[in-house]
Amino acid sequence: MKMKLKRWQTISAGLLVLAVIAGVLEFKGIIWHNSLFAAKYKVRGIDVSHYQGKINWQKVASRGKWRFAYIKATEGKDMTDAYFSSNWEQARNEGMLIGAYHFFTTQSTGAEQAAHFIEVVPNAASTLPPVIDIEISLDKEVRHIQQELTALAGQLEQHYKQRPILYVTYDTFNTYIAGSFEDYEIWIRDIVRHPGLRNDRPWIFWQYNNRGHISGIDAYVDFNVFNGDEAEFNARFKS
Repeated sequence: MKMKLKRWQTISAGLLVLAVIAGVLEFKGIIWHNSLFAAKYKVRGIDVSHYQGKINWQKVASRGKWRFAYIKATEGKDMTDAYFSSNWEQARNEGMLIGAYHFFTTQSTGAEQAAHFIEVVPNAASTLPPVIDIEISLDKEVRHIQQELTALAGQLEQHYKQRPILYVTYDTFNTYIAGSFEDYEIWIRDIVRHPGLRNDRPWIFWQYNNRGHISGIDAYVDFNVFNGDEAEFNARFKS
């Protein structure tokens, strides 16, 4: 009996050590459990902002693993990401398929935010649709937020001739988007499991990892996948 107890204690201690090691590795982004769920999606991309600092886009592009990159351009009506211009030009020069995203805020109107984005982001050929990043608090008047988002999205579509994609969390999707904006594609953040939206609404991009490591980027970087294969990606986005 004592030997069985000792053996069980040894096994338990070993499992605990392995769990701690796995937890540390995941915290540091060296491994990521969600990568298992994302493995079946072969078209991969990243999204970046000033938080990643100076990026060596030649190194990022040289691996051939990352098919697209979304770059933060603006926030609200007057903030421009400090690294947007350099990221945009360098990633484009390396042949990456790129797009820009806007961080939506509630301190200014959708029209004002659209004007700022349009002023900053080139209307260039062969780029991904603009993205509206919706990560606001959940205590806002729903109808008002929907009106401002409609104004913002409408002006961006009119200018760039591409309908914007909506980046959401489950909270912002369920509060402000579900049941509305049915003609807009969804980019969902879920770093825990395979995504599932209310009423089985489809998603086009999935941000599955917020602690990725890439040669050429010193900081953590977000990993994303496209919901489809290479042929579907090319048909949807390549001109």
